[in-house]
Amino acid sequence: MSAFPAWLRKAALTVHVTASLGWLGAVAAFLALAVAGLVSSAPQTVRGAYVAMELTGWAVIVPLAGLTLVTGVAQSLGTVWGLWRHYWVIAKLLITVLATVLLLVHMQPAGHLADAAARASLAGGELEGMRIQLIADAAAAVVALVTAAALSVFKPRGMTRYGRRRQRERPLPRPATL
Repeated sequence: MSAFPAWLRKAALTVHVTASLGWLGAVAAFLALAVAGLVSSAPQTVRGAYVAMELTGWAVIVPLAGLTLVTGVAQSLGTVWGLWRHYWVIAKLLITVLATVLLLVHMQPAGHLADAAARASLAGGELEGMRIQLIADAAAAVVALVTAAALSVFKPRGMTRYGRRRQRERPLPRPATL
């Protein structure tokens, strides 16, 4: 049984899936901008890429990360999957929390590069280490978000001790897979 009525569970799931996919797509766009900012020789492209990265980060990626986290926790608490019953749910929670925290930390270099790009063109190797770091961070985020999505689809078996204890106390109907 679900703690949510079916319509609310489906609405919350729709918001969660949409936010998660939006987050992944926005990070992919951020990665493309980071690569363009590093490899382009056109000062306007470099400047535009880093300014767009900061805007995309704060206006799109950060809100979608927060919405994904909140709706994911709500989904787990409102369905038979639970928050602490299955290892795959805990893994998704850890991935989402870690990715969100790292996102907030790594928005600082994006802001620094956007400020530097707005003041003058980033020529050649200027701030190259920071520019490469943003590419690596965005690529790692894509891998993490795809991993979280795969966990949602495959739902690997394995209950936690808490989940097994809860199941012995009150057997729950087996959740349907999507």
